[in-house]
Amino acid sequence: MLQDGSKSIFAPWSDPAATPLIRFQSVSKKFGHFTAVNDLNLDIYEREFFALLGPSGCGKTTLMRMLAGFEATSEGTILLDGQNIAPVPPNKRAVNMMFQSYALFPHLSVADNIAFGLKRSPMAKSDIQDRVEEMLKLVRLEQFARRKPHQISGGQRQRVALARSLAKAPRLLLLDEPLGALDKKLRQDTQFELMDIQERTGTTFVIVTHDQEEAMTVASRVAVMDQGELVQVDTPDRIYETPNSVYVADFIGEINLIEGNISPIEADRYALDWAEGQPPIIGTSQEMLREGTRCHFAIRPEKLAISAEPPTDRANCVTGTILDIAYLGNMSTYIVELSNGQTLKAQVANNRRIARRTFTWNDQVSLSWTDTAGVILTR
Repeated sequence: MLQDGSKSIFAPWSDPAATPLIRFQSVSKKFGHFTAVNDLNLDIYEREFFALLGPSGCGKTTLMRMLAGFEATSEGTILLDGQNIAPVPPNKRAVNMMFQSYALFPHLSVADNIAFGLKRSPMAKSDIQDRVEEMLKLVRLEQFARRKPHQISGGQRQRVALARSLAKAPRLLLLDEPLGALDKKLRQDTQFELMDIQERTGTTFVIVTHDQEEAMTVASRVAVMDQGELVQVDTPDRIYETPNSVYVADFIGEINLIEGNISPIEADRYALDWAEGQPPIIGTSQEMLREGTRCHFAIRPEKLAISAEPPTDRANCVTGTILDIAYLGNMSTYIVELSNGQTLKAQVANNRRIARRTFTWNDQVSLSWTDTAGVILTR
């Protein structure tokens, strides 16, 4: 726990003295000639809500299954609270796993589903009922205790599965695409419920998901994976604002990517020459870049200001024609075609009714942004 003035910040990954709860040390997993996880090193800390994010086949589920004990590592070591967990069978680990299908017993009531694992543990029978009632209260399902799974909604079944997973008070809870079966509105509501439950129990959560929005919403940190390797591990805001590669920038949210050659200007400021007849893009980078280095300039659509006339107070400005408009309710996305044929996306909040929209199709507009609005990427 770090101190920022009078405010406490939960960021043990920034504290060199903090001890990770989970430590992957040079872990690899191979299935025949296929490498699912390649020489991976990763630390996850106690009370984190950690997200493994990536497309199908990137290795995130394999990583989780090794933590749970359903797969053995081909190389390397996984430590849980300092202990090598390789020789520990799945049912003896202080780890529980919640599956996407929930795997509830249809013939058992909600309360009996939650009690199932407790009845096979050393817990005294007199304590099981108290623990079940505590879990029902935690997930706000007290009034549904006697119902069967088919008599409750999908979101409620998800909470039953969560309560059952937490009933034995594991040090670590693994969630494999836990919200994938829910509709979008319910999924969004449940994300905040998951966060609330995780904070109240203090259990370390590791979630596997391919949903960028879900990972960005719930997680304290996100690990973006590709082809069995970690591409970037950081907080959601840094993953979004300062991606370390074109892959991460393109995978997380909407992005404009412009390729060109770099010319140093001064200190950390650079000019990107990217198209004949277009002004160079002025951006910043903490990395020392040589003249002529081939780079990408990445900028989010909401960082672009759209106007009828070119502004005079911004470092970058291009002009073009509105090719298309996507109305998304709370915002609109404008696709603007430049004179060289390239298109850029700009997003504007819909703070007035659509009938009073300032710009429409085929309007000539200017797109502008500051020199710090985007990032220069070399890989």
